Amino acid sequence: MIITCPNCNKQFKIDNSLIPDEGRDLQCGSCSHIWFYKIEEKNNEILELKQEIASEEIEIKAKNENKKEKIEEKKQQEEIVKKKGENKGIKFFSYLIVFIISFVALIILLDTLKIPLINVFPRLEIILFNLFETLHDIKLFIIDLV
Repeated sequence: MIITCPNCNKQFKIDNSLIPDEGRDLQCGSCSHIWFYKIEEKNNEILELKQEIASEEIEIKAKNENKKEKIEEKKQQEEIVKKKGENKGIKFFSYLIVFIISFVALIILLDTLKIPLINVFPRLEIILFNLFETLHDIKLFIIDLV
């Protein structure tokens, strides 16, 4: 038989012969709680229906339950579609933020390694100068907007 501690809800498997009919004290091995336990006799009487239920009523109830289940399924599908739509918007902004951070990191890297790159590629000086001027103009434009 399986006995559950009323204090911590830990379950223990105990042999039926260890508990007498009048009951006994038990101690939980997990929380050390002590309680009195008595085996409860299960009701072995045969249950009888006092009223007969018409098959039509059962069919009507089954149809109503099917309709409710279908309605619940549709609601769940609508919620899933809404969540997917919300996730697309969040996903787009996540990609946008990653792109902006990567672009800023590239600009910082180019600015840091500008002189060694110009020494290796002499024509790169004009391109980098134009890039930094363009970024400066974009910065001024954004400041004017704010």
